[in-house]
Amino acid sequence: MRRLLVILAALSLAACAPMLVQQPLTPGAAFQGPRLEDDAFVSFDGARLGLTVWPAEDGEPKQVVVALHGMNDYANAFHFAAPVWAEHGVTTYAYDQRGFGRSPQRGVWAGEDLMTEDLRTIVALVRARHPYSEVIVAGESMGGAVAIAAFASERPPDAHRLILMAPAVWGWSSQPLPYKTLLWAAARVTPGKVYEPPKWLTERVQPTDNRQELIAMGRDPLMVWGARSDTLYGLVALMEDGWSEIGRVRAPILYLYGEHDEIIPDRPALDAAGRLKPGDRTAFYDEGWHLLTRDRQRAVVIQDILAWIKTPAAPLPSGAPPIPTHVRETREAGVVTTIPGA
Repeated sequence: MRRLLVILAALSLAACAPMLVQQPLTPGAAFQGPRLEDDAFVSFDGARLGLTVWPAEDGEPKQVVVALHGMNDYANAFHFAAPVWAEHGVTTYAYDQRGFGRSPQRGVWAGEDLMTEDLRTIVALVRARHPYSEVIVAGESMGGAVAIAAFASERPPDAHRLILMAPAVWGWSSQPLPYKTLLWAAARVTPGKVYEPPKWLTERVQPTDNRQELIAMGRDPLMVWGARSDTLYGLVALMEDGWSEIGRVRAPILYLYGEHDEIIPDRPALDAAGRLKPGDRTAFYDEGWHLLTRDRQRAVVIQDILAWIKTPAAPLPSGAPPIPTHVRETREAGVVTTIPGA
């Protein structure tokens, strides 16, 4: 701690650089408003965000999912789940959030206001395209935190329900003091520096037990590895809002979490689940990791989500128990926010 204080004192004497956050675009006179294209979602300010659609196989769907990926990931995060849902009459719209995948300014944090406005916009577009369908938002990790922030706001998206898959709720309140202190300093002194996870950490901390998927992610040029310090700062702030505001979400929630999640520690995850309102559902998977719909036991989770999409009051096919209310400190929390999927 004494060494940490010395470092912080030295940093406080250095000139602080501004943290970079994306700003809304100023669309030109020819802008015709937000819209859905074949491979792009044009948002409220004209920004073109990457879009992947898995249409229902049997005509007009009764349910439509708007899917949000996690940190450093993109719409391909749902490449296992969405085709299964499509086989059962569910259409999925997954878009690359600003700063990720095919969307502009890769690696630059978009900020909670922009990210939540994008979600409100695409939900409205999907509702207009499918006026007789139920619209369900599904957020994985960081995407879950974005969804919580949007649904807990004064202008929640016009969706019927919300699925949270290992949502990112590891905010300032539960980050260890050395982590958040050093991140605070780094974001102000070297905001543009990209930090990559060291090899020992990526070997020790894994987002999934599906090694083939990890290899595919590593070879995918649309994935992002590492993160700017100001992006990490923005992520932790977003996770804090996800953790603190989840009880304000009025839409029905299905909250999923895995026993082996090495990205989001169990203390904030279980605490957030305990803040849910009466009637919300949770499921705890003994064989689940962080990327629940990409793990080796993903079929179980994908079918449970499908069942809840179709009939939210029915029992889950897996019989997975609710998330426990007590914390089992079986994992050592690490600085893992630069690992894709967080």
